[in-house]
Amino acid sequence: MPEKSSNSNRGWLWSLVAIAGLVAVYFIIRSFTQSPIVVRTARVEYQDVTTLVPTNGKVEPLDDFQAHSPVSGVVKQLLVSLGQKVSKGQDLIRLDTSDAGSKVVSAQAVLQANQTALRNTERGGTQEELLSEAADMTAAENQERQAEASLASLQALQAKGAASANEVKAAQQRVTDAEAKISQLQARRTNRYSPDDLATQRLQVAQAYSNLQAARSAYGDVDIHAPFAGTVYSVPVTQYDYVNSGEALLNIADLNHVEVLAYFDEPEIGNLADGQPVKIVWDAKPNQTWHGHITQAPTTVINYGTRNVGECHITVDDAKGDLLPNTNVTVTVITLFRPHVLSVPREALHTEGTANYVFRIVDGRLSRTNVQVGVVTLTRVEITSGISAGDTVVLGATTEADLTDGLQVKAQH
Repeated sequence: MPEKSSNSNRGWLWSLVAIAGLVAVYFIIRSFTQSPIVVRTARVEYQDVTTLVPTNGKVEPLDDFQAHSPVSGVVKQLLVSLGQKVSKGQDLIRLDTSDAGSKVVSAQAVLQANQTALRNTERGGTQEELLSEAADMTAAENQERQAEASLASLQALQAKGAASANEVKAAQQRVTDAEAKISQLQARRTNRYSPDDLATQRLQVAQAYSNLQAARSAYGDVDIHAPFAGTVYSVPVTQYDYVNSGEALLNIADLNHVEVLAYFDEPEIGNLADGQPVKIVWDAKPNQTWHGHITQAPTTVINYGTRNVGECHITVDDAKGDLLPNTNVTVTVITLFRPHVLSVPREALHTEGTANYVFRIVDGRLSRTNVQVGVVTLTRVEITSGISAGDTVVLGATTEADLTDGLQVKAQH
């Protein structure tokens, strides 16, 4: 019986070996007969790797002048037209001066009135008031002399018993009243106005003088001149229009010196820095591209509609009068630039834990190869070691097949 059991076990063993062999032969035959998986590929090559941050912005002139009407009046002459280039000092607009002239005359009258009031305050009153006070003083002095003479006469009569004490007392009161009247008139002459009254009147004179100077300046500025050479890009008025004081008349800018005020979303602000290169496009001229650089990176975050953004100032380096003020443009900032580095498309990179790898094609089969990576952008990955230029890497299968090491593949054509 033991010998029979041993033979039975050996039979089972040989059976299992045979089955395993058949399975192995099956997979070997299958591997050679199975159709290869079609995959998309790319070559490992040297390229410039860049990181781009796009956003919207608005063109603004660096040298901008908006003329405002210094007075209310009529546009007498409009000497320039929209889009016209002007030189420094060139006449732009002439306004009707009649209103400005009347304001000068009115300001002169107010100043003269205040100056006269100040002189009257300093000398104690107007000419009429001074003459009236002088007459009152003369009358008071005459009354005092008469009262003193009457008192002296009554005192002499009292000594002879010819005048009563009450008559002398009444005469003495008339002298006292006359002296009080004189003192009152003298005080009015010297103290009619207080130091505060005098200070107030002097301030009124100074204010009136300032108003006159402003009116004269406005009268002299009714002819508007160009402060620098540039291009007229906005003219909201026409000849013979009535304009109010302070109303905008036209805009001039040097269109060769413009900047873009761009708005970057908050998560992107940390990647921006002064000096970074910028590409600028405008939908109105789709075949043209401008270039610039960041001159002031965002320093704070503000609300811009529904977005939290940072304002960024971008100087346009190659503007030639072809970017108009207030136009909306798209800017793309190059926040990172690595020239001529070994790289692959980002979809070729796989990550497992801390390991990065790609699938190379070697003799028609996949070879999983570990790589070290550098800069990673939205489209490219810098490879610092593991593969070489000219290698072919797999981006993905054209079917839902999984990529595995050793898998037979065929590059898509």
